[in-house]
Amino acid sequence: LRAHRQMIRLRKMDTILHNAQRQGRISFYMTHHGEEAIHMGSGSALKPQDHVFAQYREAGVLMWRGFTLEQFCNQCFSNDLDLGKGRQMPVHYGSRALNYQTISSPLGTQITQAVGAAYKFKLDAIANPEEEAAISIVYFGDGAASTTDFHSACNFAATLKTPMIFFCRNNGYAISTPVEDQYAGDGIISRAPGYGMAGIRVDGNDLFAVHAAVAEARKLAVEASAPVMIEAMTYRQGHHSTSDDSSRYRDTDEVQTATDVSDPLVRFDRFLKHFGWMDDNAAASIEDEERIAVIRAMEAAETRPGPKLETMFQDVYHEKPPHLIRQEEELKRHLKKYNIPH
Repeated sequence: LRAHRQMIRLRKMDTILHNAQRQGRISFYMTHHGEEAIHMGSGSALKPQDHVFAQYREAGVLMWRGFTLEQFCNQCFSNDLDLGKGRQMPVHYGSRALNYQTISSPLGTQITQAVGAAYKFKLDAIANPEEEAAISIVYFGDGAASTTDFHSACNFAATLKTPMIFFCRNNGYAISTPVEDQYAGDGIISRAPGYGMAGIRVDGNDLFAVHAAVAEARKLAVEASAPVMIEAMTYRQGHHSTSDDSSRYRDTDEVQTATDVSDPLVRFDRFLKHFGWMDDNAAASIEDEERIAVIRAMEAAETRPGPKLETMFQDVYHEKPPHLIRQEEELKRHLKKYNIPH
């Protein structure tokens, strides 16, 4: 039931913040419509100490870990409560407390970083075998699997035997490039044996299948100190981002058919109702509650001020060097000279 509510929460957040971007209230947004089962299924199978290296369409994993609607909205509006201090574009979330590495726009960079983190966890396990082991999990799309970072990461992970999961969200499109133009082989999972790692393909629209696959992959990664690859087959119902118009490269009937046949929230909702754990009235109440909660969080975030000017010069170095101090002073003098509030 927690997964059901959070899938609804994520979808309501997507709809409302997507509309907010269309209204000019935020600069950018990316929805997760059709991929929510991947988030909740995989997130629920991980341990708190595991580190997540996401691409940009895995907000539900962070939501499952405890990131609040207020925190999501603060980041999208780049206000003074944004953990990233307004330095990132919307949907580039991160949380040190929740072991969720900050999103990076360039495709594939997180894949090699996850291998490095997993190697550190391997060394930690050797040095402290009595402590509960941690792994890293890296999410990426079918398009990112064509980057050099993906191939380098797979080779390093396999040869170094790092405890981690490579999780590919195969949603059919790399922005406008369909999978038919992305690869000629049997998807992404067929590459796993070539790198010498275990792999499994799973129905990415089945919450329970995703959870089971990730749980077993994590177990194998820890026990064998080895990487495991998962390819979750799903479908991106929405546009790639608010900068995209998917009707230019795919037929709307294709989208509607996929939505009617395999929508993960509809499937899970029917499952719960079939066993008497949910009914239409309860589902409608949850939708209303989550919609109101998102709107309140968004309105609160929108009214807050932006980060203070001095935060621009923080966190670059452990101790602020002279040249950065000089730049900060020059900027303040410039703003004062032209009477620009800051």
